[in-house]
Amino acid sequence: MPPRGLPPGPVACPSCGRPVAPGWGPCPYCARQRASLRWVATPPPGAGAPPTLGARRPYTGPPSYRGVPRWGFPALPFLRETGPEPVADWVRARALAQTLVPALWATAAVALLAAGAEIWRYVLLVMSRSGALSAGVVSASDMLVAGAGWLVTVLGLLTGLLVVGWSIRASRAAAGRAGRVPSRSARDIVVGWVVPVVNLSVPGSVLAEIEHGALDRPADQRPRPSRQLLVWWAVWAVGVVLAGMVFALSFRTGVQARADGVVLHALVDLVAAAVAVLTARLVAGLSVLIGPVRAPVRETLVAVRAGD
Repeated sequence: MPPRGLPPGPVACPSCGRPVAPGWGPCPYCARQRASLRWVATPPPGAGAPPTLGARRPYTGPPSYRGVPRWGFPALPFLRETGPEPVADWVRARALAQTLVPALWATAAVALLAAGAEIWRYVLLVMSRSGALSAGVVSASDMLVAGAGWLVTVLGLLTGLLVVGWSIRASRAAAGRAGRVPSRSARDIVVGWVVPVVNLSVPGSVLAEIEHGALDRPADQRPRPSRQLLVWWAVWAVGVVLAGMVFALSFRTGVQARADGVVLHALVDLVAAAVAVLTARLVAGLSVLIGPVRAPVRETLVAVRAGD
C-alpha cells in the first residue's frame, strides 16, 4: 500500500535498529535499503460486523402438526450396515449338485451309446471273417464310434471337474457340521482324484468322510462306508483299472489287438455308465444329508366331545 504519511521524528532502521531520518534510501549505518511504509489492514469489501444474535425465545413444547408426518425413519430396529453374509458350504454343495446330477445322468446315457457302438463294431468284425461288409455300414459304424467316443470323453471330463468341486465343498460342509476342521485340504482332494494309483483309494475315503460327518457320527470314530458307497468304490476301482489297461494296450498293432481294444472299450464304457449312475445317486443323497437338521414338527390331535 502507498504510505499514508511519514512520521515526524526519526525512525528505527528495520535492519540494524538504529534511529535514522524518515524517508527512503540506504541506511547510513548498515547501508541497506529501507522504506518507511506503513501497512494498514482493512476488511474486504462487503464484510461487515458479525451479526448479533437475537434473544432466544422461551421453550413452548414439542412441535405440533395438523396431520401425521410422513417423513422420518421406519419403525424398525437399528441394523449395522455389514457386507454380504458368506454362503454356507452346504448351500454351495447343493447348488453344485443340481448341475452335477443331471450331467452325470447325461454322461451315463452317452456312455451306453458309446458301448453300443463298440459292440456293433465287434459284431461287424466277426461278420467280416466270412464275407465282405457294406461300405455304408462300416462308415456309419466308424462315425458312431468316433462321435460317441469323443462326446463321452468331453462329458466325462466336465462331470469329473464338477465331482471334484462338489467333493471339496461337501467335505467342508460335513466338517463344519461336526464342528471340526476338514481332514483333507482342497489340494489333497484334487490330487487324490487325478493322480493314477492314488485315485483308487482317496476318492472313496473322501466320500466316506463326507458320509461320516453328514450322519453326525463321532469325530474320533473311524468312518464306516455304507453299502452304497462300497459298491460305488468297487465299480470306480474297476473302471480306473480298465482305463489303464485300454491305454496300455492301445500301443499294440494287429487285427487281434484291434478286436481286443474294441471289447475293452465297450467294457470301459459300460463301467463308466455304471459309475455315472452310482455317483449321481450318491451325490444326491449326500447333498441332502450335509444340510442343517430340521426340527421335527409335532402335531397334537385333540378330540372334543359334544357333551363336554
